[in-house]
Amino acid sequence: MPSASAQDGLFSPVQLRSGSVLPNRIAKAAMEEGLAGQGQLPDERSIALYRRWGASGAGLLITGNVMVHAEALTGPGGIVLDADSPLEPFAAWAWAGKAAGAAMWMQISHPGRQVQANMPGVAWGPSDIAVDVGRHSKRFAKPVAMTVDQIRETIDRFAITAERAELAGFDGVEIHAAHGYLLSQFLSPLVNNRIDEWGGSLENRARLLTEIVRATRSVVSPEFAVAVKLNSADFQRGGFDADDAHQVIGMLAALGVDLVEVSGGSYESPAMSGRPTDGRTAAREAYFLELAANLAKSSPIPLMLTGGITRSDTAEHVLAEKVAVIGMGTALAVTPDLPNRWREGLGAAGTLKPVNWSDKPLASLAQMAQVRYQMRRMAAGKEPAPGIRPTLALIADQRAKARALRHYSRWLTSEQREQTTTPTARAAVR
Repeated sequence: MPSASAQDGLFSPVQLRSGSVLPNRIAKAAMEEGLAGQGQLPDERSIALYRRWGASGAGLLITGNVMVHAEALTGPGGIVLDADSPLEPFAAWAWAGKAAGAAMWMQISHPGRQVQANMPGVAWGPSDIAVDVGRHSKRFAKPVAMTVDQIRETIDRFAITAERAELAGFDGVEIHAAHGYLLSQFLSPLVNNRIDEWGGSLENRARLLTEIVRATRSVVSPEFAVAVKLNSADFQRGGFDADDAHQVIGMLAALGVDLVEVSGGSYESPAMSGRPTDGRTAAREAYFLELAANLAKSSPIPLMLTGGITRSDTAEHVLAEKVAVIGMGTALAVTPDLPNRWREGLGAAGTLKPVNWSDKPLASLAQMAQVRYQMRRMAAGKEPAPGIRPTLALIADQRAKARALRHYSRWLTSEQREQTTTPTARAAVR
């Protein structure tokens, strides 16, 4: 039987500032599924996957990246919700996740410079500083520094996506400002070398994020949850650090943010997979806990911690550090009913094969490929297969991406997209 603390803690509700209530403190954290169907829309695969997670016992489901800008995707299988997207597929997706009682939030994102070189569209950043992952750097597009007009358009895009997510039946959005994506790039003094109001001081570097939160809050209803995913640190010398995170959380509190999910790292330092390049965080369960616990001591906003949690006793320990919500990604890709198993005193059904390759960027890709392999299986109505070899998972993932890239390229250059792309965005298409 589960302990009393598990019942009273993990499975107790959480009331957020907006008034919305999470049924319990376990969240399915965002993972990049890469499952976009025709027109970069959710289809029966995403619906099947989230219906299964909705019955997992988790109180909150957060989707993988939903892109606010059709010309800027983290990967070719990314789902897009913009002013021109039909809402019916999103309504079906939201309903599937909420059917068993979980709250369903949409993670909304812009990749900025973290775009593969073979992708059509745009690669934007606060500055023209490219991603540096050593010998793999050529895999990424050379970014163009954003104009002020492009920054303003991006703020509008986030707000439009959030507004339409609520119309489709989602309970909230999570604005992605971590993992080296666009908002994280603006926050980073290593990537953002602007000398205008969008760069320099932390207040200026955080301006894009705070303006997006402010714009989002202005178009959604008061009870609609607005959360932010924020790096506790970039794990790069001279980058965004824990003190910066503390100050940004204070800025977000003044804007009515309901929850901040604490994570860390980027493609250049993939700490989110337990592999920070500077060695300050060990590859272990809850590998951002020390940083999150320090932030939680003074945070005016409830925090959610994601990163390596697979066991209920670890989750309880995290709650004891005054973190409000436990986020799990990989664990729910391997054992999709893990919260229900915790209620019954059971553990995970399996683990993924470790990837101990010396090439850290390639190892990170293989780890993510293993996770996406499980999600594709569940989306097809199959059981996870955690024993898949990392090399085979990576090959399967590359093949899936190649197919998705062909579909995305055709869609992006279609007459419909040409007609709806803004003049500024169209001029910047590579």
